[in-house]
Amino acid sequence: MSELPKSAPAYARRAGAEPQRAYGEPAPVEPDRPSEGRLIEIRREAERRGRIEGAGIRPAGAPFPMASPETGYYGIHLLKEPQWNWAIPLYFFVGGAAGASSVISTAADWVGDDFDLARKARWLALGGAGLSSALLVYDLGRPSRFLNMLRVFKPQSPMSMGAWCLTAFANFTAAAAFFDLVRERFGTSLPVRLLSGATGAASSLFGMPFSNYTGVLIGATAVPVWNHNVETLPIHFGASGLQSACSLLELWGFDDSRALNMLGVGAAAYETWEGFHLESDSDRVNDPLKHGPSGWITRLGGVLSGPVPLVLRVLGGSSGSSRSRSMRRMAAWSGVVGSLLTRYGWMRAGHSSAQNWRIPLDIAEDSRVNERLQSKPKLAQARSVEAR
Repeated sequence: MSELPKSAPAYARRAGAEPQRAYGEPAPVEPDRPSEGRLIEIRREAERRGRIEGAGIRPAGAPFPMASPETGYYGIHLLKEPQWNWAIPLYFFVGGAAGASSVISTAADWVGDDFDLARKARWLALGGAGLSSALLVYDLGRPSRFLNMLRVFKPQSPMSMGAWCLTAFANFTAAAAFFDLVRERFGTSLPVRLLSGATGAASSLFGMPFSNYTGVLIGATAVPVWNHNVETLPIHFGASGLQSACSLLELWGFDDSRALNMLGVGAAAYETWEGFHLESDSDRVNDPLKHGPSGWITRLGGVLSGPVPLVLRVLGGSSGSSRSRSMRRMAAWSGVVGSLLTRYGWMRAGHSSAQNWRIPLDIAEDSRVNERLQSKPKLAQARSVEAR
């Protein structure tokens, strides 16, 4: 029989293929194996105490992971982190501004009788709808995947409703912008006014849910920090979208509009209250909003979209002076940057929250493993052979 290498497996040696050893060479030491008596002891101990104190047998070099209170379930997160890339927070920001701009355009056309503001706000909404579609398709990878989302209409799914809202919003906004061009070119005849008003109303009707549905979308997930704030996230994102829409229009040249300033004051006031609400909530679920990189981004975004523009808008007022317009422009820049950082902060907080396996299991951060979790229940099949 040919000699086997020393690395030959044990079963080969036990089968009679034991490699030849030099004279005086000690036999290889076999790893300890549990005997039937030891198994009976383990069953009795489990039956008597409800748990096993001794460690089990782990073969040397085996790839089995080890569970511990520090690493959780073998070092694997209990929840899967969000798979969205950098384009989705930007999509949240652009969609919020676009939807709010559509509502502003209809209000300026019907109530304010300001066709110039209505026209530019509608073009801002149209550009936001196109950019939102491009960002969503970029995240999905192929345009066909977005079209496949329209094959199903599920009212209970925020993602399905968001895809349909985006489609309807983009089409009606494009139609309203087209009739704005017709009004400028051929005048305001009755058919043109009716079609322009109908398409503008439909654009605003779908623009309102499009501006804040993303708050519902992330709040409906299992990520703890998102789900914990599901009641306030839609309003929070809606106010942030209104803030960014007013700010972009003011930077476009409407920094003397009293209506935009009042809307900006209201949005900044709500953002200030929302920041206070999040800071005063001591639940550890909101820790990613207060600590680490996600906490810094979220807090900075909250300050720039809440207290800073609120103070600047109140002090600047709407007198139309150069000082007032300068302060409103500073408030507008602050609101845009703050709204954008808010979306990225919440996204980063979602990643941090999904990594903490203790929160879904309601295990304290400073506690050891719960004794109830590491002990086995007293089941009938755990009885020893002699007891049967």
